[in-house]
Amino acid sequence: MHTVWVRLNAVVFFGLTVLLCLSILAALSKFNHTAHYQPIIQKLALNNMKSLKNHGGVDRALLSFDLQADMTPAFHWNIKQLFVYVIATYKTDTNPKNQIVLWDRIIENTDPPEKKQLNEKNVFVKYGLVDQGAELRGKEVELSLHWDHMPLTGTLFVGKQKEGTESAFVLPAEYL
Repeated sequence: MHTVWVRLNAVVFFGLTVLLCLSILAALSKFNHTAHYQPIIQKLALNNMKSLKNHGGVDRALLSFDLQADMTPAFHWNIKQLFVYVIATYKTDTNPKNQIVLWDRIIENTDPPEKKQLNEKNVFVKYGLVDQGAELRGKEVELSLHWDHMPLTGTLFVGKQKEGTESAFVLPAEYL
């Protein structure tokens, strides 16, 4: 002899328990996927150094690069989108490790396959390579590709280009 409220309570919490279990199974289904299915990066390299100037007490470099990568392997049924970005890494005397995002793009799971193929030539950076001081001249810079997996359910995962495959170049010793 249960009241309507007791029965409604049992049905609602049973439904929530089933939903929780399905969400956990969905999150576990991608557990090992990201380690085995990495995007294929054919090329990420400096194309042209546009300028290197000192403006307002800080060095600023503007450049363009070439990028060829197939991001399709990073997708599976639980991925909503990838946030893909290029990072420049360099060392200075003041800061031993500097990382700056130069370019980014969002790739949706619903995008056609050709949009998941990054084939960018002579791409001008969205965000300039700006140092906190005037220490950019003559520094070695590494370009690397990173991406954030944004699943429908589960934890976020950050992926990056394999160590040792980054492209490197040296900035000019004098301002351009």
